[in-house]
Amino acid sequence: MNTEGLHSLFLEKRSISTDSRKIEENTIFFALKGENFNGNTFARQALEKGASYAVIDEAEYKTSDRILLVDDVLTALQQLANFHRKHLGIPILSLTGSNGKTTTKELINSVLSRKFKTTATLGNLNNHIGVPLTLLSMDKTTEFGIVEMGANHQKEIEFLCGIAEPNYGCITNFGKAHLEGFGGVEGVIRGKSELYDHLINENGFVFYNNDDPIQSEKLKDISRKFGFDHRGQADVHISLLSADPFVKLEVRDEIIESHLIGSYNYNNIALAVCIGTYFDIPLPEIKAAIESYTPQNNRSQIINKNSNKIILDAYNANPSSMNAALENFSGLSGTKKTALLGDMFELGSSAAEEHQKIAEMAEKLENTEVFLVGVNFFDTNTSLRKFKSYEELRDFMKDRVPDNSTILIKGSRGMALERILDIL
Repeated sequence: MNTEGLHSLFLEKRSISTDSRKIEENTIFFALKGENFNGNTFARQALEKGASYAVIDEAEYKTSDRILLVDDVLTALQQLANFHRKHLGIPILSLTGSNGKTTTKELINSVLSRKFKTTATLGNLNNHIGVPLTLLSMDKTTEFGIVEMGANHQKEIEFLCGIAEPNYGCITNFGKAHLEGFGGVEGVIRGKSELYDHLINENGFVFYNNDDPIQSEKLKDISRKFGFDHRGQADVHISLLSADPFVKLEVRDEIIESHLIGSYNYNNIALAVCIGTYFDIPLPEIKAAIESYTPQNNRSQIINKNSNKIILDAYNANPSSMNAALENFSGLSGTKKTALLGDMFELGSSAAEEHQKIAEMAEKLENTEVFLVGVNFFDTNTSLRKFKSYEELRDFMKDRVPDNSTILIKGSRGMALERILDIL
């Protein structure tokens, strides 16, 4: 089965599944492989559950005319997504960055949907499987596509750009994320900049933060760009007015009051405002789009529970985002604070040094009781209270729940620190 033939079937069915446990009627099941499973073995089961077709890459499992054999299922999915992207011919904006990708994507989608029928990445499905699924979720009613791209090693963004072929793009920031895979901060910058390279080579258009010296330097000789800053030197002048606790900013005498905490979210909001401005969306509409967005999924959520105000930012963490979160936390009003900080993953040989830096920064927080959780934080040299595991923290806090406190919960996804909400 070639890509064009597969696309014809897809246009009839309009639904893709990669999980045989979640089959819907008339879907096309792609039998992907993982470290611990072989999707080919579930092809027959998928048909029995209602799938119209199953795509496999091992001939022994082709037991029906509705089981389609290809050389490699993952490659077939990616090629189908690229074929569909070309078939639609719509403008697509891709974004990447070390921190804030998903929040920024949601903000951009909220703004652009005021003018266009948009389709955006669902959640953080931003990898070599998620990007194809995002593209295949678009149809003839989609006027503008928004595709988030994640990466933890070199050439990954380049590969995803080859699938999505974005016309527009932006990078939220360059930070200390996935240092192990990228090979340090310089590797992060090179890896994320692959989006810039694609857009420049393909005559695409870049949106950027002119306050970021890395971005402004990389794009200084590029003409097809549109940026923002707080100094009045870029295309859009956006001022941060406050971040205690929610970000408030000003654009052309219009005040925008968001539901996002932390000055670090200024850049994410400003990027969405900048993009909306370029596409001639009226400022009142941009304001309404930003102000209607409420964070979810453990990302900068404010939760009022009993007498406490909880800042739940436990979806993920790296040294850059942890540093930003603590800086913001230190500036919040209130005389009683508690910080629960979990290990940061994928730091490789930098793990010990980066966890020690965060511990030392946390020691300087005023009016704040700090708890460090995880094997990396447990190995730091600090006077702060440390716990080797979440379970140890949980058992300790059962009878020691803070009251009348502002509580920050921050850690990598693998730590799942949001579990402590049951105790709080």
